[in-house]
Amino acid sequence: MASSSVANPNIAPKIALAGCGYWGKNLARVLAEKNVLGAIVDPAPEAKALARKYGVLQMDDMEAVLARADFTACVIATPAETHYELARDVLWAGKDVFVEKPVALETADAEELAALALARGRVLMVGHLLQYHPAFLRLKQMVDNGDIGQLRYVYSNRLNMGKLRREENVLWSFAPHDLSMILALAGEMPERVWATGQAFLNKRIADTTMTHLEFRSGLNSHIYVSWLHPIKEQRLVVIGDRGMLLFDDAQPWQGKLMHYKHAVEWKDGIPVAAKADGVPVPLEETEPLGAEIDHFLHSMATRAAPRTDANEAIRVLRVLNAAQSSMESGDVVNFGAKTHRPPAGNYFVHETAAVDANVTIGAGTKIWHFSHILGNSRIGENCVFGQNCSVGPDVVIGNGCKFQNNVSVFKGVTLEDDVFCGPSMVFTNVLTPRAHIERKDEFSRTLVRRGASIGANATIICGNEIGAYAMIGAGAVVTGDVPAHALMIGAPARRVGWVSHSGERLDADLVCPRTGERYVESPGGLQLLAAPGVPRNAVPQ
Repeated sequence: MASSSVANPNIAPKIALAGCGYWGKNLARVLAEKNVLGAIVDPAPEAKALARKYGVLQMDDMEAVLARADFTACVIATPAETHYELARDVLWAGKDVFVEKPVALETADAEELAALALARGRVLMVGHLLQYHPAFLRLKQMVDNGDIGQLRYVYSNRLNMGKLRREENVLWSFAPHDLSMILALAGEMPERVWATGQAFLNKRIADTTMTHLEFRSGLNSHIYVSWLHPIKEQRLVVIGDRGMLLFDDAQPWQGKLMHYKHAVEWKDGIPVAAKADGVPVPLEETEPLGAEIDHFLHSMATRAAPRTDANEAIRVLRVLNAAQSSMESGDVVNFGAKTHRPPAGNYFVHETAAVDANVTIGAGTKIWHFSHILGNSRIGENCVFGQNCSVGPDVVIGNGCKFQNNVSVFKGVTLEDDVFCGPSMVFTNVLTPRAHIERKDEFSRTLVRRGASIGANATIICGNEIGAYAMIGAGAVVTGDVPAHALMIGAPARRVGWVSHSGERLDADLVCPRTGERYVESPGGLQLLAAPGVPRNAVPQ
């Protein structure tokens, strides 16, 4: 369940709310109730009245908020097409952000926000409200506990008369809530998505859609949404092989979640339905929006990833885009059709990562969100690739290498064991690139020797060698060979000292202050002598 308070209740954050439309008014009320609303950012006349009601500032644009250090977070409830740019600006300003769904309209923009939040150390949470509804939380708990057996089928109806939209169709307006819940129950992305839609009021905007999902586990699902329906209906039906659950949000609290212990019995080879009365599941009566904002405040206070973080939102966005594409083309969208999964091994590849054919991955290696390993690359054991890394093709990486977010290792680059690559550092493989000239046959080789560390945003110009255990400072631009154990900073990079195997800067005596290891200068940089009491052949070279 969501936390009911921030970690330190004596220090309440100050939050700016961007947008005070239909849903923004609800957010303003809840934020004010929790004593964290500091400003409403909206030039509309009603924003002034709302700001006066809650005794907070009213601002016309985000620039004034982003420049103030006393605002630590922003909540974005503006039109969907503005979410990406506003969230990006908030993150760049070093503030936490809560964005109403969808986090962006394009998957690439959402992925950029996820990487930016991680790089800046900020909380990015997306408003998938029903994941904080007590009925859904209890339903998911029952599914996870096996109360209805193996999951077989999930479907949802989200129907109403209005609220009609002119900018986004009903799929994008209504279905994200249901997709978020279904993907949370499935615990995997669908393999196949297809959708149909009908437009009655405006030929460009669908008023009703049906989306079908097929999962590798055998689970099937559909989502039916419409804003041209005579009555309001918000139902999620979950069917297992030993029972069923019904989440009906239109019912009073005592009937919102029902457990049906229906079963199928076989008599003389014929299936017969064995029906049972529905049993209400007791729930805590908590406003979902209040619980959602509590969860955001808790994440801000503890720096823990929110339940509906950017990665969860990206999964929903990918399915929405697939459904939209299917509606427009009439074709089934096959997820993962371009992604090769290597044979199962004792390594980890996140579901959002792509691994091409003819790739070798060593035991214990971990490849995280949205990374891509291109063909014919060889990766050693116990390597770690952060989010949004790209490797290859034809790249060789040794054992124990670590890659922070947004690192690309291009063809022509080879890394020996235990190399560290900081966030957003850059390897090049062409000396004089031009967009209009193809130079793939002119790639220059780059070799990074064992144990070297390359700092954040550093650039390694191709054709050079980084010596063993060298340390390249953040933002440095390496334009030539680097000696072993050299400490390099600046643009162009210059040597300003020496470092030991453990990364400690060495004084003139060339003795590591951490380990006592002794070094001596040699033509290729430093060479390690024996540490006190340690045979020379026992020390790594």
